[in-house]
Amino acid sequence: MKFTTLPVTPLLQNCSLLQCEETGKGALVDPGGDIENIFELIKAHEVELEKIFITHGHIDHVGGAAEISERTGCPIEGPHRADQYWIDGIPAQKDMYGLPNARAFTPNRWLEEGDTLSFGNVTLNVLHCPGHTPGHLVFFEPKTKMAFVGDVLFQGSIGRTDFPGGDYDTLINAIQEKLWPLGNEVTFVPGHGPLSTFGEERRSNPFVGDNVR
Repeated sequence: MKFTTLPVTPLLQNCSLLQCEETGKGALVDPGGDIENIFELIKAHEVELEKIFITHGHIDHVGGAAEISERTGCPIEGPHRADQYWIDGIPAQKDMYGLPNARAFTPNRWLEEGDTLSFGNVTLNVLHCPGHTPGHLVFFEPKTKMAFVGDVLFQGSIGRTDFPGGDYDTLINAIQEKLWPLGNEVTFVPGHGPLSTFGEERRSNPFVGDNVR
């Protein structure tokens, strides 16, 4: 599997285009907006889009999902059903966040801990990591040791927990109990900002580093 990350929306949210190198088929993770830019990326990499994967229901991560699904026929998978209220609230939020084309939707498939996602010959494992939102998910590809963590973890920081449904202790526990066991060598794509590794965050992150546990 290879991937390309494209910052989208005024909030510079990382939308990732995943591609199976054996089949050329692919998937989008968190297409938050800037839809035409996303379609240009798909065309440039000659990806045959199969699926749309959603980590959580915040508008900057899901704002483009409904239109892209409608235009391509690709199903939307995720997030966990506990984030439905965030998706239902998109119409009330879209102008506030400068995403006038964002629409609410019902995923073709809600996801749970232990589910898997697939496109081409690639399979990703689904982990439920609440705290930033109650239905937040992380997608892990074990062969390449890549994780797409949404707003759970960032380089040098963690996700906000002051939104409705957020909880600080729940988020810390999810990171330490669900992500760290995957291995220090895992590289992760956060919802915003640069990539990092779990090992680096365990070494230096001021919220979840081993020295502050």
